[in-house]
Amino acid sequence: MSLNRNEKAAVVSEVAAQAAKSQTLAIAEYRGLTVEALNKLRVDARSKGVYLHVLKNTLARRAVAGTPFEPAVELMVGPLIYGFSEDAVAAAKVVADFAKSNDKLVLKGGAYSGKALDVAGLKTLASVPSKEVLLSQIAGLLKSPVQRTAAVLAALAAKRGEGGEAPAAA
Repeated sequence: MSLNRNEKAAVVSEVAAQAAKSQTLAIAEYRGLTVEALNKLRVDARSKGVYLHVLKNTLARRAVAGTPFEPAVELMVGPLIYGFSEDAVAAAKVVADFAKSNDKLVLKGGAYSGKALDVAGLKTLASVPSKEVLLSQIAGLLKSPVQRTAAVLAALAAKRGEGGEAPAAA
C-alpha cells in the first residue's frame, strides 16, 4: 500500500524526531525473515528502548538528513530495518544479538557519533557492555581499594591482638 504525500511527511518527521534524540543507528537487511521472527525482534527491541522500524530507504534518507546519522546514507540500499536508540549500544546490541541466532537478518552497518559504522564497527559497538553494567563495574573498582585497606587493617589489628596477649600472659 502506497503512502500519500502527507503520510510520507508524517513518517519522515516521526523518524527525524526519533533520530534527533538518539545516539545510535543500526541498519540490517531483513530479507527472508518470517513475520514471527520480525515480531520477536520488535518485541525484544521495544523492551530495550530501541525504536525499530521498516522504512522505505528514500524516506529514511530524508529523515536522517542533517543529523549525525547522515553518513550512513550510502548503506541505505535494499529491504532494511532501522534501529534507533538513545542508549549508545542498545540498537547495535539488539540487532547483532538477533543476527547471531537468525542468519536471515544480515547486518549492514549504522552510525554513531556522526560517523558511519561498517559491520565490524557495529559488532564492536554491540560488544560494549550496557550503561548499567559499566556503572556497576566502576562502582566495583571504586569499592575494591577500600575493601583491601579494610582487610589489611583488620589483619594488622588481629596480629597485634595476638601479639599483645602473649606478653600479658607471661
